[in-house]
This record gives sequence, structure tokens and C-alpha cells, in this order.
Amino acid sequence: MTHPADGVPGHLLAFLKKHDLHYEFMAPGTPMPTVLSAAAALGVPPELILKTLLFVGDEGTYVVAIANGTNRIDRDRLAQAAAILDPRPANPTDVIAVTGYPAGGVAPLGLPASVPVIVDAATAALNFAYGGGGSEHLLLRVRVPDVIRCNNALVADIKERPKQPAR
Repeated sequence: MTHPADGVPGHLLAFLKKHDLHYEFMAPGTPMPTVLSAAAALGVPPELILKTLLFVGDEGTYVVAIANGTNRIDRDRLAQAAAILDPRPANPTDVIAVTGYPAGGVAPLGLPASVPVIVDAATAALNFAYGGGGSEHLLLRVRVPDVIRCNNALVADIKERPKQPAR
């Protein structure tokens, strides 16, 4: 495992240095486009992997949702927390245009201040986690309280609840 500076977007490095955050970049040497592939590459439980996802609402407004593990974002809960109509995942072109990061590598820090960030309540309970590092080959180990503070994030329950078996 290497600890790179190469391939890290300049605006992410500048953000991390400006805010004097504790962080570590990791490059396991394999693409990590999913939570499970990232967890396997690092040898950590999937619950320690963050996914930072851009959603767009009907009115063209964006919101970033940050959750951990393999659970999906509940779009109705996200809509309520973000006060937007019918949020759906943004396309890869919009992801890079809005966040400055490619889909599959969106970092949980260095996001545009104009886009609201919502962190799932279960994620907010973590001390640290691994999020996108600006490409699908990099991960960024960060303190979750720093993610919340630096994004001025709202904490809300936005993950899907597990389906109850039919009786």
C-alpha cells in the first residue's frame, strides 16, 4: 500500500492543508468503485467505508449525501432532510462538474460550499472512516467529526431501513 500525493486533486490537498486536518491517503493499487471493493482492498469492515453521493432534485438543485457501509440512501428521507423534490443520483458529468471529483472517487471534504451536505446519523456516530480520495484508486482516511464540521453538514437519518420479511 502506498501513501500518495500523486493523483490527489489540488483543491482537495489545499482544503486539507487550509483546515489543518488529520488525514491519510491510501492507494491499495486496485480500483475501488464500490464499498465492498474498498473494504476488501484495505482489510476493514464495510461500515468504515464512506460513500459521498451527489443527488439532483426536480428543480435542478444539488445535495451531497454521505453514508457508510452497504446501505442505500432512502430518497424520500433525503428529500425531506434536504427540502428538495424527487432527488435522484446525478450523472457522472454533473458529478465532476459540481464536485470537482469523478464519480466513484468523490471525497467527503473539499466539496463546494454552495452544495448542502447531509451526513447519515449512523455515519455521524463513527470516529473515523475511509472516503473517496479524489479518484477511484485513492481513499482518504478522515475523522467523521471533521467531515461534518468542515461541510457545515446536517446530520439526519437518510439510509434505507432493512426490509422486514413478509408474514
